[in-house]
Amino acid sequence: MQKVTTFLWYDDGAEEAAALYVSLLPDSRILSVNRAAGVTLVRFVLAGTEYQSMNAGPQFPFTEAASIMVLCDDQAEVDRLWDALIADGGEPSQCGWLKDRWGLSWQIVPARLLELQNDPDPERARRANEAMLRMAKIDIAALEAAADAS
Repeated sequence: MQKVTTFLWYDDGAEEAAALYVSLLPDSRILSVNRAAGVTLVRFVLAGTEYQSMNAGPQFPFTEAASIMVLCDDQAEVDRLWDALIADGGEPSQCGWLKDRWGLSWQIVPARLLELQNDPDPERARRANEAMLRMAKIDIAALEAAADAS
């Protein structure tokens, strides 16, 4: 077990959520499910990082103050993750952020966005960043076009 582990409190659906999450990313798996005294505890690994989650009622809903960021290699990965996470009641937001159907916030970020934001030409970086601010799901081709515009 990791020394530091993110713990996610669900009203309900912790096991279903973990199953979805591990199906989406390589190096992911369910480690254990414990159903005791009406509480379900789920330990899982998501892209090599361990998480623990629990069904424990509505006392502590998720907020955007905490999110899971996934750095994506290409547009296909952005599209696949975005579509899977907003399916069945999730909600798109701005700048690559979304909420899944349980209300957990995610940032689906193409690595290319970070490269463009750190471009040595500050005007290219500014144009790419301004384009990103107008997007919900990040579109790499649109970012590159904005960065290249003069």
